[in-house]
Amino acid sequence: MDDAGRYRLTLFLDDRRVMDGWWGREATGRKKFSAVVGDYGRDGAHITFVDTATGEVLATWPEREVSPTP
Repeated sequence: MDDAGRYRLTLFLDDRRVMDGWWGREATGRKKFSAVVGDYGRDGAHITFVDTATGEVLATWPEREVSPTP
């Protein structure tokens, strides 16, 4: 995998994908995530930040609660 696109940010507004961004450095992607939350964080928005090399979701907005395992 090309590390230039390892960290992916996706913005959905009203269930439509409206923006994608890819960065090679996690720190840069996290800064962009914070900026997008500041600009677009409102009702109807959903933002994800994913490490595409591992599939791990690094951040979401709004934050999702994790249900405890019974």
